[in-house]
Amino acid sequence: MRFLISVIDTASGMASPSEMAVIDEFNEKLRANGYWVIAVGIASTSDSTTIDNRSGAGVLNSGSSLYGTEYMSGFWIIDVPSNDLALDLAQEGSKACNRKVELRPLLG
Repeated sequence: MRFLISVIDTASGMASPSEMAVIDEFNEKLRANGYWVIAVGIASTSDSTTIDNRSGAGVLNSGSSLYGTEYMSGFWIIDVPSNDLALDLAQEGSKACNRKVELRPLLG
């Protein structure tokens, strides 16, 4: 079962050196146990472009179309044998990155 663990941030999205050390340890645990698929940080919403090409509209806008102060600043994709393990790892990931996370199953 594959899951997306989204890191939810309200600041710059940049982890401090001490946070990165803990995140690296968590990533190594995921790799060592065979749960790792990928993990990355994501640039802030100020660096994004919103594209709406429904019906060939060709609309491009600088920035995010999402409102509010929270945004996704990174993610993990994990492959684990159970929902319970995914929940446990999401809790560990939240503690490691010192941010809220959202856990969602991947479809397909």
